[in-house]
Amino acid sequence: MTKITRSEFLYSLGALAGATALTSEAFAESLAPAKTGMKLGLCTYQWGKDWDVPTLITNCKTAGIYGVELRVEHAHKVMPDLSPSQRIEVRKQFADSPIKIVGLGTNEQYDYVDQESLKKSINRTKEFIKLSADVGGSGVKVKPNALHKEVPTEKTLEQIGKALSELGAYAREFGQQIRLEVHGKETQELPNIKKIMDAADNKNATVCWNCNPEDLNGQGLEYNFNLVKDRFGDTVHVRELDDTSYPYQQLIDLFKKEKYKGWILLECRTNPADRVKALIAQREIFEKMLKGK
Repeated sequence: MTKITRSEFLYSLGALAGATALTSEAFAESLAPAKTGMKLGLCTYQWGKDWDVPTLITNCKTAGIYGVELRVEHAHKVMPDLSPSQRIEVRKQFADSPIKIVGLGTNEQYDYVDQESLKKSINRTKEFIKLSADVGGSGVKVKPNALHKEVPTEKTLEQIGKALSELGAYAREFGQQIRLEVHGKETQELPNIKKIMDAADNKNATVCWNCNPEDLNGQGLEYNFNLVKDRFGDTVHVRELDDTSYPYQQLIDLFKKEKYKGWILLECRTNPADRVKALIAQREIFEKMLKGK
């Protein structure tokens, strides 16, 4: 494989962007149902975990799903060890299709008691930020991720928030967004997520709603939704929309009320025999939900 310099790489990215007459983002926008900017996409956590990039693009196009959050360490192999020319190739494959890379889904977390581990995770996240920018994504998903008995809860939540602030400022330089998934046994409780975000004073650090059972704790879904609605980023994770254990119609209605214009990403957990057919079924459910049916 021919090696190219960083300047040649950046020039190639600019040329690629300029040559794309209709971007995948614009295509997806054109498909969004009237009166809402919400779009349905796929988080490749399970249903796309073993699809390489060409297969992922083909299957999403067939299903009418026009945005993907690429889970790292999966078969797509979009990882920081990609060379500049390989990054250009990934970007080109998506740019030549109607499918948009919404971002990268990482497992980086910032709750570590050991400060050297915290530093390593922050630095690793910065590598993913640069990668997302290079392949055409718009942000990086991260996690809180836990509380520790030997550390006061407030201290851990503040540490996570400060790490997010640093990363939010760094990501902005690359046109990227930091997206904190509402995740972790105790950190996923929305009052704790709010405390984290209160400590994250850089507004480019955002919240990725994750549809956990804990969302219904305390005063319920709407109350917990309102705790963090002013910090929502461009992505939301949902499970199968026909799962009646979670009030998905109510959630969609809340996002509609806020005029949310981001991506609702399917992070499905089942293992259907035909995942493309399953994606089509989820899209049809989503479209009905947008109409309030």
